[in-house]
Amino acid sequence: MHPFRKAVEERDEAAIQALLADSVVFTSPVAFKPYVGKAITAAILRGVLRTFEDFRYVREIDGSDGRDHALVFETGIVGAPGVKITGCDFLHFDDDGLIDDFMVMVRPLSGATALSEAMGAQFERIQQEAVELAGKFATAT
Repeated sequence: MHPFRKAVEERDEAAIQALLADSVVFTSPVAFKPYVGKAITAAILRGVLRTFEDFRYVREIDGSDGRDHALVFETGIVGAPGVKITGCDFLHFDDDGLIDDFMVMVRPLSGATALSEAMGAQFERIQQEAVELAGKFATAT
């Protein structure tokens, strides 16, 4: 099992964060502009853990060079009964084995819309958590 998959399935926020490069670029399925940096990406992923319910990875796809990995998932959205999402986490790893590019795609449109609304409702909290995490990361180095 891939270490990122294991961390997500165990809802281990520290392990998820430890797998992110400081300059990771996170491309959301519902935002136009990518987010850059470990703190904001970790905070977004914390928000996702709060938003998804009955989350499970259903397939892993490895790139031939070992630096690309795709994890296909299925999930529901808290507070959106009956909405089901199929998605994929596309991960690229740097020379140190850390995720430096993280893109998520989801379908169908109704699921993406529900996800956008759920994440938007907590984005102020996500931004605050990113500020707090950035402070922790800065003092840890």
